[in-house]
Amino acid sequence: MSQERIVQTVISVLIMAGYQVSERCGIRPRSFDIIARKDAKLLVIKVVPHIDSVGEESAHDLALIAQHLDATPFIVGDKARESELERGAVYIRHGIIATNSKTLYDFLVDDVPPLVFAQPGGLYVNINGGKLRELRERRNLSLGDLASALGVSRRTISKYESGMSTTLDIAIRLEELFDAAIVEAIDILKKASDLKTRPDSKEPEDNSPPDFRRIGIESHTMCRAPFNALAVFEEKTILTGYGTTSRTIRHAGLIGNISEITESGAVCILTDYKKKKRIGKTLIIGEDVLSDLTRGSEFIELIEEQ
Repeated sequence: MSQERIVQTVISVLIMAGYQVSERCGIRPRSFDIIARKDAKLLVIKVVPHIDSVGEESAHDLALIAQHLDATPFIVGDKARESELERGAVYIRHGIIATNSKTLYDFLVDDVPPLVFAQPGGLYVNINGGKLRELRERRNLSLGDLASALGVSRRTISKYESGMSTTLDIAIRLEELFDAAIVEAIDILKKASDLKTRPDSKEPEDNSPPDFRRIGIESHTMCRAPFNALAVFEEKTILTGYGTTSRTIRHAGLIGNISEITESGAVCILTDYKKKKRIGKTLIIGEDVLSDLTRGSEFIELIEEQ
């Protein structure tokens, strides 16, 4: 399936599930394609035909954006390596959950969570270790008895009961043996704070206004997003475009649309502009406006002015 068709399918799934969906991010290269919200659930989604095409830099941007927006970063695609993605299975790429649109539909629309995650060597599941121990003891089986029945070591059974994942084949045999469900569903809506970004990622060159640091605004440069930086002050996050008018203003409408979905602020700070105006929700100001500010709170008030 082409990327265009996957994007359209994902958008349809999100709308059916009751999500509000942003405009598509049209820049190239890009760390995400769409952002969607339903109540407190916020998803930042990268769509690709092949999930292995998502590089470390794009994944780092995707995770960072999600982390500061209190969202879940997500990759949706069709293939991994040379195989189609399995329905009902999740994959991990650079610490980010990836799956196909069918699994996304099952989870978001039909409320059927995936049970299987793919790793090198096969398909695996998480089992409820406490329940496994309870079932084993109820049958008066020792660790050795169960290990013999499954053809594994006694130590392996002990690890299962302590929370270690197992292969799909072993999980099926356990459920058949005890005639009980012990496989745990996978929460694919983990927040970014639960996901580990790559500490060895090379940080991009700072591309935010120099005055941000002076007035106490934390800034995180984005390489592959319609906004150049995520500006953070206390509990406020501002999607920030920064640069010349010709390079920055064209993204103002999209930045404003995304800010509505994410419930954040939106501003474009232009190095060759002297006035102040708005394009949709996005405030457009010249860089010299910042030089008159003394605190980050003044910057927030400026953006929130109607």
